Amino acid sequence: MMTKQTWSQRFESALHPTIARFNASINFDIELIEYDLTGSQAHAQMLAHCGIISLEEGDILVTGLEQIRSEYQQGEFNPGVEAEDVHFAVERRLVEIVGDVGKKLHTARSRNDQVGTDTRLYLRDQIQQIKSQLRQFQHVLVGIAQQHIETLIPGYTHLQRAQPLSLAHHLLAYFHMAQRDWERLGDVQSRVNISPLGCGALAGTTFPIDRHYTANLLQFEQVYANSLDGVSDRDFAIEFCCSASIIMVHLSRFSEEIILWSSEEFGFVTLKDSCATGSSIMPQKKNPDVPELVRGKTGRVFGHLQALLVIMKGLPLAYNKDLQEDKEGLFDSVNTVKACLEAMTILLQEGLEFRTHRLAEAVTQDFANATDVADYLAARGVPFREAYNLVGKVVKTCIATGKLLKDLSIQEWKQLHPAFAEDIYEAISPRSVVACRNSYGGTGFAQVEQALLAAQELMKRY
Repeated sequence: MMTKQTWSQRFESALHPTIARFNASINFDIELIEYDLTGSQAHAQMLAHCGIISLEEGDILVTGLEQIRSEYQQGEFNPGVEAEDVHFAVERRLVEIVGDVGKKLHTARSRNDQVGTDTRLYLRDQIQQIKSQLRQFQHVLVGIAQQHIETLIPGYTHLQRAQPLSLAHHLLAYFHMAQRDWERLGDVQSRVNISPLGCGALAGTTFPIDRHYTANLLQFEQVYANSLDGVSDRDFAIEFCCSASIIMVHLSRFSEEIILWSSEEFGFVTLKDSCATGSSIMPQKKNPDVPELVRGKTGRVFGHLQALLVIMKGLPLAYNKDLQEDKEGLFDSVNTVKACLEAMTILLQEGLEFRTHRLAEAVTQDFANATDVADYLAARGVPFREAYNLVGKVVKTCIATGKLLKDLSIQEWKQLHPAFAEDIYEAISPRSVVACRNSYGGTGFAQVEQALLAAQELMKRY
């Protein structure tokens, strides 16, 4: 059976049912329905304000659209593929409710500027929700960091032991990543918050509309100054997907560390039962599913960014049906980022415990204090590069004899260089190694305490 559509009399036959299904977007753009209703209400109010329709007709349209909102929220309005998209679905139902007045809603508007408006309203709302989630994630990081200012953890470069760190310092690195994410989303939000409503299909309209009136009703900060750009721009969606990808990079990097830390080889954290699963065959296993899933889901968000870039790269102005493909990836990116932020926040807050005894042991079983030996000599007048080479030889000898630097006797130290004294042992203790790194932004305890205060102030200020 052929499907009849809301087209002009230019078409002599209905759409083939397979093509109708292929063409339809209602199964995913129903996500925009409440934003479509809000945008349509503003459009109706503007038409009445400008005298294009009567004030009474404007009120009828706004009331009818609100009824559709109520029906949708109560599960009574569930349009199918015959509606093609959310815009036609709403218009068809509006005409059923209010009669022929409903047919006036689309005056001075195209689906092109309508979907652009809906998508921006949706994304503006979702960005605000994601920013709130990032703040909660940051609050949890700061809360844990406050408990572990003087807890030490091995720091790594090239995944090799490098220098010991304050655990709080390590956690605050992710706080600052999240802060950049929060600020980056704010930048994107300013370019999302531009109204294309009134651009029409591509060239504007002959009706005496007031685009700034609808922009004010919908709390847009600006309106597009060029109608072609207004209906075809998806830069804001690309920027969001890029920002979402960077958020996922940060979450995935943290996930990788948690996965390593929870392994037997590291043993730095214990996963609690509420945030881990077991094996179907190996009863001893406790698997870090949350960080593994976050790490895995990162790829799909990257993919949506790439897909959107590929969609846009070859499109001539103005609107093309290819742009229907922007929504599923955008919606999934939003949902994936929100789900991963929520899961990681719960994991940090409730699902893992740092094994402080194991961490304390770990920072005493390596040569991560070698740089501090070189610094010790440099502070006593030995050129750093000379000190560096000397310590390299000492480490080589220690490895050959199965010793650590802390195991050398004072006589052995003095044989290496007369500048060494009894205070070398305190200078290379893990706690001293961390505490003395008090340069701005360093891991020294005093610096970390200041960094925590600054982080709390930052969250209050923005």
